[in-house]
Amino acid sequence: MDEIPLSVLYGILFILILLSAFFSSSETGLMTLNRYRLKHLSKSGHKGAVKASRLLAQPDRLIGLILIGNNTVNVLASSLTTIIAIRHGGEGYIPIAAGILILVILIFAEVAPKTLAATHPESIAFPAAWLYVPLLRVLYPIVLVINYISNLVLRLFRIRLDQETSLSLSREELRTVVNEAGAMIPQKHQKMLINILDLEKATVEDIMIPRTEIVGIDLDDDWSEILDQLINSQYTRLPVFRQSIDNIIGFVHLRKIARLLRNDNFSEDDILKTVRETYFVPEGTSLNKQLLQFQAKRHRIGMVVDEYGDIQGLITLEDILEEIVGEFTTDPSSLGIGIHPQEDGSFLIDGSTHVRAINRMLNWHLPIDGPKTLNGLISEYLESIPETGISLLLADYPVEIIQVQNNVVKTARIQPRLEKA
Repeated sequence: MDEIPLSVLYGILFILILLSAFFSSSETGLMTLNRYRLKHLSKSGHKGAVKASRLLAQPDRLIGLILIGNNTVNVLASSLTTIIAIRHGGEGYIPIAAGILILVILIFAEVAPKTLAATHPESIAFPAAWLYVPLLRVLYPIVLVINYISNLVLRLFRIRLDQETSLSLSREELRTVVNEAGAMIPQKHQKMLINILDLEKATVEDIMIPRTEIVGIDLDDDWSEILDQLINSQYTRLPVFRQSIDNIIGFVHLRKIARLLRNDNFSEDDILKTVRETYFVPEGTSLNKQLLQFQAKRHRIGMVVDEYGDIQGLITLEDILEEIVGEFTTDPSSLGIGIHPQEDGSFLIDGSTHVRAINRMLNWHLPIDGPKTLNGLISEYLESIPETGISLLLADYPVEIIQVQNNVVKTARIQPRLEKA
């Protein structure tokens, strides 16, 4: 070593520090890669991503390879620094040189490279993968032995290594990913995606039309009333029954009836010929499951029944889609069915409106873990039959009962939520 010029030793030391920085940065870069983006780039044919995926498929071997390289160059750098210190001033310079080397490695071979790699992982990881793949082939026997010994040590501490790390996301984790997407996903689309995730939390009872509000054709009514209902109905599908919705016969599509109405001899038999069999939905069915059921069975409307088979309400495909994309309404004076904004900033809301619909349309936070409708929520809070003129504070929202009919809230005025001091 005495024959080698100091300039050459400094040059070798500089290269060793660069190699240490490479190993440190590439380790951080590879380990902080977004696994989902990496999978996407691999499927797209990105060669660097393909090689990185292959390396990360066996992380113990990759880490073993990187640590072999990093520790080797650091030990060589330490030895070379000792030689340089002795060449400069003897053994007394060794502690000083060691301190300088530690500082240099910490800054230029650890902190700075790893910070850069954590900020721009793909820029570091993909080029490094091209070097690691052939290097792993060359050093494979050494890596294998080291990994075997290290795994044996871990087993002594009863640490299992055969459990694969799952990359799947829970619903709440996926919600966080969507919310953190920022400008990559428009805000309206983010809300729709969140609503899709929330379908699993809600059931058909949360959005169904209660049986008391179901509009249908009673074949026992006067024929003139039936004709008027067929001609002027705002719905395209109507349930057909006799006397009571419990005696439902099926559903009729008004589009199929329209051409028959022109006939002078149009009769009840013509209605019955176009009736489609009733589709029943068990209460408690989650909305995401019911959406798939509608698709599989090619239905757009169904009757919700309880465990005894009694009809509780009506659910449509449009109701579920509104949970995702919002209300389908063409009324510019209304935010949604049953919700009417007022000039003073308050809202007149029908008592039969679902609490989930109110929260969705107004971005409010009324409780949804109890009654499904506004009337039910008010009645539960009062613990008595509501009366006109009563005011209350419901989850920090000032509520005034405007109209009561048949012991249920027909209309209520609600102010926006009071801000807490």
